[in-house]
Amino acid sequence: MIADNLKVALVQTDIYWENVEANLNELEEKLWALEGNVDLIILPETFNTGFSINKSLAEVPGLKTQRWLLQIASQYKAVIGGSYLVNDKGLIYNRFVFAFPDGRIESYDKKHLFSMMGEEKIFKAGTQKLIVEHKGWRICPMICYDLRFPEWSRNKIIEGEYEYDLLVFIANWPSTRQNAWDSLLTARAIENQSYVLGVNRVGRDLNGLDYMGRSQVVDYQGEYIQSPYQETKIAIVEIQKQTLNDFRGKYPFLKDARL
Repeated sequence: MIADNLKVALVQTDIYWENVEANLNELEEKLWALEGNVDLIILPETFNTGFSINKSLAEVPGLKTQRWLLQIASQYKAVIGGSYLVNDKGLIYNRFVFAFPDGRIESYDKKHLFSMMGEEKIFKAGTQKLIVEHKGWRICPMICYDLRFPEWSRNKIIEGEYEYDLLVFIANWPSTRQNAWDSLLTARAIENQSYVLGVNRVGRDLNGLDYMGRSQVVDYQGEYIQSPYQETKIAIVEIQKQTLNDFRGKYPFLKDARL
């Protein structure tokens, strides 16, 4: 089914440190409050543990957290995505997993690992971008630090079609770098002629970092569709494909890109 409008739920929440059971239970309760149907549910980075580099928390694919995601996708007839630590054949990844209502799983492994926290000493970097299709929309997921590297998320026109329509960044992005979060999300939207959605956490973790949230949705002109907010809340936002296509048709800037 193709949808001109896509209804997205941004789940901004605090995260219990290294407590998978508590986080999944609380998220399940919060999702009960969703009003009406949504097409896409986006959770923060490492939504089931917080931003820990404790590799013992990594789950083999197909276990508890993946099963939970599939359950939620089936229950709400929506695609749900967020990242958690995965042990895939002995290699540890910070993996963005999309679960589909039909039981399908697609995943993206974080490319840029945060060396100031020693992430690269524990995790394996991803090598491939992911574009998923849902209801006629092309969606590209990215994780936190990827936001600082515009070449990795660069949109392209391939055989007359844009590679993606919606660029998604999920994060544990600390309050001390709030301005960079806001500015870079807007920049990625403008330069890629795409909607950009950012979902961050709130609260404080056991690394001593505070998180301001500021989840948001920015359109292809750099205008807010969902302004940044700081409270624990699920924001529901509807984005429109036709207005995006109209803008791209009138201002085909990416056709002049030299990649």
